[in-house]
Amino acid sequence: MIVGITGRVLKKDPTHLHILTPGGLVYEVAVSLHCSASVKSEEVRLHTTHIVREDAQLLYGFGDLNEKRMFDTLIRINGVGPKVAMAICSTFTPQNFARIVEAKDVGMLKRVPGIGPKSAGRILVELSGFSLELAGESSPASRAHNEAQMALESLGFKKEQITKALAACSATETESLIKEALKKLSK
Repeated sequence: MIVGITGRVLKKDPTHLHILTPGGLVYEVAVSLHCSASVKSEEVRLHTTHIVREDAQLLYGFGDLNEKRMFDTLIRINGVGPKVAMAICSTFTPQNFARIVEAKDVGMLKRVPGIGPKSAGRILVELSGFSLELAGESSPASRAHNEAQMALESLGFKKEQITKALAACSATETESLIKEALKKLSK
């Protein structure tokens, strides 16, 4: 799995970069319009998401770790592929997108090419618990809260239940939050 790439930019398009790595390989990396605009020098270092399909291996690059988190969260939603996720990343910064999710603003999300009213509504419902993660809050308490939420989701609990349980928890560390939330969820 390729999680990052460093090298020299050989070719720059609005949505793709060709990056020559020190080992001599040239990678084509799909990027958002924001990422492409932020590339000012020949040398670049990007966080990446590597998607392997039956017919292709695709590399998506992000200068901002929050944008990568946003992309990774979006592609987990049923019906949202990498192209639509990248279109969202090109349209909104992670902070703006987090505000749209928190406000459940279907109208703003419909501005993204390829997203209609049904898709916008479904995306907002699916992401209701992810707004803090997408905003990129880096305080230890919010990080622990996000980690606990992801752990509980992986155990099969519903997002609404998890959100209510975590809101009632007083712990500040991930492990303690999970234990406390599990007690509340098992009642």
